[in-house]
This record gives sequence, structure tokens and C-alpha cells, in this order.
Amino acid sequence: DVMRDYEAYSFHPVMARLTQFCSEDLGAFYLDILKDRLYTCPAGSLARRSAQTSLWYLSDALIRLMAPVLSFTAQEAWQALHSQDADAMIFAEQAARLPRPSQAESLSKKWTLIRQVRAEVMKAIEKSREAGQVGSSLQASVRIKVPRETAEVLLSLDDDLRFVMITSEAHVDVSGPQAGDKLEVEVTPMNTAKCARCWHFSADVGASKDHPLLCGRCQSNLFGQGEQRFAA
Repeated sequence: DVMRDYEAYSFHPVMARLTQFCSEDLGAFYLDILKDRLYTCPAGSLARRSAQTSLWYLSDALIRLMAPVLSFTAQEAWQALHSQDADAMIFAEQAARLPRPSQAESLSKKWTLIRQVRAEVMKAIEKSREAGQVGSSLQASVRIKVPRETAEVLLSLDDDLRFVMITSEAHVDVSGPQAGDKLEVEVTPMNTAKCARCWHFSADVGASKDHPLLCGRCQSNLFGQGEQRFAA
């Protein structure tokens, strides 16, 4: 869409699309979820390295797209991204051509649905926060009641669902046929201790005498094999 706008010399829609993508798709969703992986997973783990790779390609593509309208900013960002090349010049580059996954359409539908559910979860957590029941979203355990088809999509994330929702626990229940397409979210405050490293609330915080302030996940990431992530 951005390239079509450029070809039509419609620069205002270009800026609108880039701004929306950076603020909503990246800032309010992707980066918000990705922070936990970047901050807590082992430095050399597949989970963290894959996140860094995705961010590099995102940065590369975004800088190329913004260069015609944010020239100086794009050039500075390009030199920072390609710091090993003192002569790096964004204006000698073309738009990025990223590979399109074979399941792109189904993945898009899946994550659109997940984002819709997440938006409702965020609303429910905000209501609980306003009522003084929870502080941050990580202090919450959420139970999401949805129709079977939606439940199957959420359950496909397995334990990564809680990272997508940015909660310490996330459970999925299948709603009855009488509920139709209704989505219900129950927010319950966690009654366990808070990990000093990842800030998640977990029953295994303090289980180790050597590291009484850490949860089991952080102990594994720091001193063991590290956790496995596949979706978030």
C-alpha cells in the first residue's frame, strides 16, 4: 500500500500508514509482547535471537520506506543499522522485498482474531485496575470464555498465550452454545509472589534457596537450559 501511494505521489497516506503501523501494530502489540523475550530469555537462545532478527528486518524495511519523506532521519537510522559500513547510504537502496510465507493468509486471520480477543482482555484488566483489584497486567490471571473455534485458536498458543496477553496466567474456557459469539473475560488478582527479574507472579518464586527472589522460569533462563518459546 505504501509503495502504491508513493507511485501516485500521495505522500500524506504514506505518513498515515507508517505512523499507524509503528504506533498500533508495533508499539501497542508486537513490541509490547516481544519485550519479555528480549529481556528474560538467554542471550544466545533461539527465542531471543529470532526476536532480534525480526527487529533487524523490520528496521531495515521501515527505514527504506520512510527515506523519501524523512530523509535525514532515515539516513541517520540507516548508518546506525549498518554501522560496519561507514559509507552506507539509504538513497542508494530500493524498497525491501520480504518473502511472503505460504500460510500468510491463514496466519493473518489467526492473529487478527487473537488481537481482537486481546483487546477485550486489555479492557477487562483496565476495569480491574480502575477498581483497585490489580496493579499491572502481570498481577492478573485471566480466564477467557469464547466459542469453540476461537478457543482452538487461543489454545494453539499453549503457554505462550499468557505472554501475548501480558498476564501471569491465561486460561481458556469454551462457552456454551447459548452464548453465541459472546466473549467473556474474568480477571482475578494473583495471590503468589512476584519474580524480581521478570515481574511475573508465580507459585515457584522462592522455591530455590540459592535464588529466593526468582521464579523457576528465570532460574532456567539464567542458570539452566532456558525456556522454549514458539509463538510469543
